[in-house]
Amino acid sequence: MTTSMFGAPIQRKEDPRLVTGGGRYLDDMGHRALAAAFVRSPHAHARIVDIDVTDAFEVDGLVGIWTHEDLPGKVGEPLPLLIPHPTLTHGRTQFALARDEVNYVGEAIVMVVARDRYIAEDVCQRIRVDYELLTPVVGIANARDGSALVHEDVPGNVACRMLQEVGDVDAAIAAAPHTLELELDIERSACMPMEGKGVLARWDTDKGELRIFSSTQTSTGVRAAVAAKLDLPLAKVECIAPDVGGGFGVKINHPWPEEVLIPWAARLLEQEVKWTEDRREHFISSAHERGQLQEIKVGFDEQGRILALDVKFWHDNGAYTPYGIIVPIITSTQLLGPYKPGAYRCEFWSLYTNTVLVTPYRGAGRPQGCFAMERTMDAIAEYLGIDRTEVRSRNFILPEEMPYDHGLLFQDGRPLKYDSGDFPASMAKLKALVGWDDFAAYREQAEAEGRRVGLGIGCYVEGTGVGPYEGGHIQIETSGRVNVSTGLTSQGQGHETSFAQIVAQELGVPIGDVFVTTGDTRRMPYAVGTFASRAAVMSGNAIALAARNVRAKALRIAADALEVSAEDLEIVDGIVQVKGAPGTRMSLGTVSVMSNPLRYAFDDAAKAATQFAGSNDPNKPPVADDDEPGLEGKDFYSPTQATFANGMHAAIVETDPVTAEIRVLRYCVIHDCGNMINPMIVEGQVHGGVAQGVGGALYERMVYDESGQLLNASFMDFLMPYASEVPHIETDHLETPSPLNPLGIKGAGEAGCIPVTAVIASAISDAEGFAITSMPISPVELWELRQRHARGEIPSLARPRHTSTSPGSAPVPPVQEAR
Repeated sequence: MTTSMFGAPIQRKEDPRLVTGGGRYLDDMGHRALAAAFVRSPHAHARIVDIDVTDAFEVDGLVGIWTHEDLPGKVGEPLPLLIPHPTLTHGRTQFALARDEVNYVGEAIVMVVARDRYIAEDVCQRIRVDYELLTPVVGIANARDGSALVHEDVPGNVACRMLQEVGDVDAAIAAAPHTLELELDIERSACMPMEGKGVLARWDTDKGELRIFSSTQTSTGVRAAVAAKLDLPLAKVECIAPDVGGGFGVKINHPWPEEVLIPWAARLLEQEVKWTEDRREHFISSAHERGQLQEIKVGFDEQGRILALDVKFWHDNGAYTPYGIIVPIITSTQLLGPYKPGAYRCEFWSLYTNTVLVTPYRGAGRPQGCFAMERTMDAIAEYLGIDRTEVRSRNFILPEEMPYDHGLLFQDGRPLKYDSGDFPASMAKLKALVGWDDFAAYREQAEAEGRRVGLGIGCYVEGTGVGPYEGGHIQIETSGRVNVSTGLTSQGQGHETSFAQIVAQELGVPIGDVFVTTGDTRRMPYAVGTFASRAAVMSGNAIALAARNVRAKALRIAADALEVSAEDLEIVDGIVQVKGAPGTRMSLGTVSVMSNPLRYAFDDAAKAATQFAGSNDPNKPPVADDDEPGLEGKDFYSPTQATFANGMHAAIVETDPVTAEIRVLRYCVIHDCGNMINPMIVEGQVHGGVAQGVGGALYERMVYDESGQLLNASFMDFLMPYASEVPHIETDHLETPSPLNPLGIKGAGEAGCIPVTAVIASAISDAEGFAITSMPISPVELWELRQRHARGEIPSLARPRHTSTSPGSAPVPPVQEAR
């Protein structure tokens, strides 16, 4: 496939069905199923002394009550630690139902199954649990102190300590002309998909088969985990992800306790059982992310070139580590962004707290790393009085240095090696888009009007398309319909459209003839899942390879029937024809009939195929020994390493001089994900990511009190940006194809949210004249920082905070107001 075949902004195929109410989500299913509900811990840290269910048995419609003591065999064992790591010396996972002790508010203790959810909830209210309260550990500072422990057998609450170093950092810092030290703080947040988690399970007693429907990002992972826990043959378990109303990482963890318990109950009761997560459950029992304290020391020369970078950070992994230490590892490796420090050392500690466990949330450690690196770059620029873009440019990895090996190990254990990118070109595009060189004049004009404005910037590199593999299967029916299957799931990314475009282009068929199925283990039993911006790279390339296999087979069969060479044939709009002589032709539907010789004619394509029957060699069997019937093919794509997308963002903010309210006036994005399959879908991914990034920078945080109670566990208290708070997003793209895969593509799903916190912090610092070191930031917090700055407790940034390289130039282009 050539680059020119990409780039069509085709409207999403799935949208008409979804926006007209045709979607089929988990809670649209199983209306006659029994319903489950859970008694969850009201305490962050306590021993379970007694569970009294006596009063609960009086409720009409109750089917069953289970505690940990009722769970047999592997169902009663701790849930799996999905991604072990040598430095994760004290990994801990929870039981499906708490066994002796609870370690966060919301941990499940009792499962109730009843005729409907209302009855199940009523039963839960009647169950009495006695607790012996233990000292909760809340926040990184308390976990780091180590005087109280989350798990008695984990010294200092340290799940993991990891160190990676390239070069002699101490010597390089000692020899550096200049050094700076920064202390930074990123608070906890969480993803809020429109649809929470949910599970529906059906047990077929006669066949001994289990079918699971789960709102998950990894149907194959759920299938394998449940089969192992329930001691079922894998072939007897199916898992289907129906339409999924958003995931953003929380649904990649598997199995969640409910994904084990609901199938187990369905088999035990021999009835359908269903559980759908309510919003409070999502707040207090689904994954959080982001929380880190960071300490940075940097040595640099007179030009702002980094000679050594020494980073220490402490990561809050919550009460358990089911997904290992992926988040802090990603922070430690992708912190470097597009830059090449002379020497680099990163040491981190992943700490237990009595709060909700942590798994990846869109960005998955990268926003924290970007915040550390970009705040450092701004500090260097301010210290030396050099334009912030110039300091960054002097540290860029250059295009001619690609592929660039940092000498570190990436999250998958392979070398951290960038495959492609042109960072100077991206910077030039960003400066032009935001009007960087004209901003000084705009600031002057704003200040004359009594307004306070600032310009911020952030750059990042994102590892995408991580392995180990994904597969694709393509089947062409006799009607000409093209069925495409891949195992990874879709949570709204437009996979039905992107994958259909790839197949349409590879096969030469109308996109309307292509129908895509994702996340159904009946159609594709081998898959990994949708996360880490990997769907297009992994499944896209697998599907392309499968399509090429099918195309080759179609041309071979048609060539034999038409008595021409396969090299002389082409496929145009689903018709196989001789190049230059399109009158000699047959449809792919007819080719499909010929690929599967039958004695019966069921449709017009089969009847049409009879005209070519006489051309077959009577001495050849209808299906060759080295062939298979059917016009279909399968292939897998397994990369040698990740691809690395990249981008740069800039924002103009206004901070109210009186109220300290923060308003994003403009937001500009330059993005490079290699060859774009569908620019409109890429734009949508960028816009959605920026919206989540704005939320993480200005609104969204998880607020715990000292006892481990989440104080804002509802949408009345947890702030998310409305459309009125999300600015108009201006984008431009650079396409540096990846040399690592046949389509030359890189991932785009997480790009929009990675640098936003750093960019807005940079812009607020520029507006206020002092450094912003903790995010998210509210107007109250900004107002308090102003008071501290006025008292001399926070130093001023050196003027000018932003310099123009073209004095006397026109003001920045007019601000595009937020929607």
